[in-house]
Amino acid sequence: MDIVRRIEQTMMREDLPSVDVGDTVRVKWRFNEKDRSGEEKSRVQAFEGIIIAKKGTGISESILVRKISSGIGVEKSFPIHSPNLVGLEIVTKGKVRRAKLYYLRDKKHLVVKKRSRF
Repeated sequence: MDIVRRIEQTMMREDLPSVDVGDTVRVKWRFNEKDRSGEEKSRVQAFEGIIIAKKGTGISESILVRKISSGIGVEKSFPIHSPNLVGLEIVTKGKVRRAKLYYLRDKKHLVVKKRSRF
């Protein structure tokens, strides 16, 4: 098993900030698409929302991000160490007392206390 851990260590990303549940983040994700002529093109799309859950450890770590778009709640799961993850930016740090914020699914507006700097 030591060989597997060494291979995982080479694939883990060190360039991303440390994020916690409750933080508002902007995730930039690369999509590969085929256009009408059949050529494969890639584009980057940003997804901004609140992290409501973190799962896994090591190379399999992922976050679940929720936002409200046109009055409809949208959730996406992003693997942290994926090569398709172009960027991860923290918009605001949140202060929460739970590890999973699934209760935000029932709320109309996403409200999380912000950490004070003082």
